[in-house]
Amino acid sequence: MKKQPSDWLITIPYHPRLAQRQIHPQLETHRFCVLVTHRQLGKTVCAVNHLLKKALQNTRPHSRYFYLAPFLKQAKMIAWDYLKRYSAPLPGVGVNEAELCLRLPNGARIWVCGADNPDALRGTYADGVVLDEYAQIKPDVFTEIIRPMLLSREGWAVFMGTPKGQNAFFELFNRAQKAAQEEPGVWWVGVFRADESGVISPGELERLRRETPANIFRQEYLCDFTASAENVLIPIDCVLQACARRYAPAEVRFAPKIIGIDPARFGNDRSVIFLRQGLKTWEPLVFRQLDNMALAERAARQIETFHPDAVFVDAGCGGGVIDRLRQLGFSVTEVPFGGAPARPGQYANKRAEMWGEMAAWIKAGGALPECAELKADLCQVCYDFDAAGRLRLEPKEKIKERCGKSPDTADALALTFAAPVRARSAGGKCEFANSEYEVL
Repeated sequence: MKKQPSDWLITIPYHPRLAQRQIHPQLETHRFCVLVTHRQLGKTVCAVNHLLKKALQNTRPHSRYFYLAPFLKQAKMIAWDYLKRYSAPLPGVGVNEAELCLRLPNGARIWVCGADNPDALRGTYADGVVLDEYAQIKPDVFTEIIRPMLLSREGWAVFMGTPKGQNAFFELFNRAQKAAQEEPGVWWVGVFRADESGVISPGELERLRRETPANIFRQEYLCDFTASAENVLIPIDCVLQACARRYAPAEVRFAPKIIGIDPARFGNDRSVIFLRQGLKTWEPLVFRQLDNMALAERAARQIETFHPDAVFVDAGCGGGVIDRLRQLGFSVTEVPFGGAPARPGQYANKRAEMWGEMAAWIKAGGALPECAELKADLCQVCYDFDAAGRLRLEPKEKIKERCGKSPDTADALALTFAAPVRARSAGGKCEFANSEYEVL
């Protein structure tokens, strides 16, 4: 019996990397995806093969898909050859070089276009669109042209690119993070950095770091939108250096043990418990949708296991946690983030002081766990100086509005710097020798 086209088994020359294998399931299950990647990850190859798969699977008549880059010449050079290469094994594919259009055996068509002539797309519809190098595409191209194209068929869109300062792509990234919390089945945000993806070898990455200006390296390879900003309190390169450090237990055995607890403020916020001993930290314990009584239970277990010399809890929303832990017989210290600092001539409030001390600790040799959430939270806080020349931080409300979330994991770590602490163990020393007060 003659095989029908639906029975054919065709192998295309695409062998996805690990990062691409992580991306594809998200593209399959979310309508709107924002993909932030380092250079040479293979995002265009990934997107082209996603376009081909979705177009081949579409059973609706006259389906249309588009790949859009900032300029037509750029789109042709980047994606057109890939599209022809990966579709070559398919029987009956029509290639229109003049229109940069591919016609698949099921009648679906894929166009390669440039955002430098967006009006050419007006009046048509789309089942799916990929917008590559979105940082260089005018925002109104999507809002005025692409988004209406998706209406009739409820099509999907993928926004891709590498950071290029705090521009429209940065704003989209922040909005998408917030949307992903509100509609997790609709929006997805993925960040793939060169030090985590495994695409670039460690040796080559180190050579790039030496040969490339620091801000360019952070932007192009570490996906740091703030690389060109001068008012970020803790730069990503400092965080990466801290994540690479390791200390043996013997190296910190005389240092005080401290726990910081940051209870969630609102529904989408996270409750975090952070453990630190001197220059060493442990993976933060992160909880979502956990009430204060349950959080107090988790904290009690950590206190009994870790035997800290001090426990600091954010007083803003941690009243219930503080009361419950004290009922259980534990000694805890409440910390008002907006309270007076120990160094009023240097910091505007307690929050600025804790973050300032944490930043100094990181630069002085502090070791951080390999935690993506923590990396992002530490690097998103900006600062300035008040009229008296004191350091003050960007308000939490503005950070949440800008980034879609609060820096909860970083706040929990900052709490471990709320006050100097002396270790109770024999030979223990106060962490800050020049302090005017100690927590005993």
